[in-house]
Amino acid sequence: MRCDYYDAALCRSCTLLRVDYPDQLSGKQARARAAIGDHPGLVWEPAVASAEHGFRNKAKMVVAGTVDEPTLGILDATGHGTDLRRCPLHTPGIVAALPTLAAFVARAGLTPYDVTTRRGELKYVLVTEGDGLMVRFVLRSTEALARVRKHLPWLLQELEPAVVSANIQPLHKAVLEGDVEIPLVGEQLAMPVGDVVLHLQPRSFFQTNTTVAAALYSDARAWTRDLPARTAWDLFCGVGGFALHIAHPGREVVGVELSEEAVASAARSRDGSGTEVDVRFVAGDALAFARDAERAPDLVVVNPPRRGITELAGWLEASRVRHVLYSSCNVDSLAQDLNAMPSLVPRRARVFDMFPHTAHHEVLVLLERAVRA
Repeated sequence: MRCDYYDAALCRSCTLLRVDYPDQLSGKQARARAAIGDHPGLVWEPAVASAEHGFRNKAKMVVAGTVDEPTLGILDATGHGTDLRRCPLHTPGIVAALPTLAAFVARAGLTPYDVTTRRGELKYVLVTEGDGLMVRFVLRSTEALARVRKHLPWLLQELEPAVVSANIQPLHKAVLEGDVEIPLVGEQLAMPVGDVVLHLQPRSFFQTNTTVAAALYSDARAWTRDLPARTAWDLFCGVGGFALHIAHPGREVVGVELSEEAVASAARSRDGSGTEVDVRFVAGDALAFARDAERAPDLVVVNPPRRGITELAGWLEASRVRHVLYSSCNVDSLAQDLNAMPSLVPRRARVFDMFPHTAHHEVLVLLERAVRA
């Protein structure tokens, strides 16, 4: 992939950009295999490749510069803005929207936040593309909110976003968003993923690569379809992607997620699916849910944050769960968790390249409880 920003040394976020993409992919697969180790009978499926550009469905743009000439991109080493609105990683819809959003910043008089002087109001512009656009303005306070609302009709006419909100993040630290979200237009963004339509609220987590995410969920469905699993849990379920893909007639699925907002989105996706599936979603801690349950399910799906499932690994090891489907964005924490579950043996694995040109990747592993001799 050619990137003018990289060539000009303005952005080096894509650390592997000068590595041929097939070599990137093989390196990630080798890294995952080394972390998981050798297991008799473990089958590695071919890695799932991504498009090399235009794949990123979310833009997290730092706002800097001036009101009249804002930059949308990153900060350099001196704290000044580097404009990256033509970044080739982003989807075409996001690339097309960013100039309009920069014009909106100027029109609404939203002063970019200056990290050196700690002055200004607008910190980030966050854009997600699904079935339409979700736009979020991360502000230091509500001071500029009236101006955002005043000029919002212009933005709606020019961009027609499905969702617009303001997030309030008052802290002077590298925190992307705050706890207060103020809806301005719409509530949820529809995100078609294969034959399932998920619904994202402004603070919902979703994979940044929709096409590869669809492949991940498709494999989750295929790998678990014929397992003798009448009951299943999707722990760390987010907006319900795994739960809704592994559900089928005769299987009871429970999705568990800390965020009540995500649970509400998952329930909406279930209710709008048009299919009869036995899926319910619960807001709560995954480990507490497992410990409080009267009995373990046949199948557990986990898709944890980078730190892994930690103590939940011990619960799974001691449980009667027959199969675990583990989706990991960090092979180091995955390896630690697998070591804590020696009775659950890897049978099938695959690398999904959600993040081309970086060292990051997703790994899906199907574990089966070993039969004692």
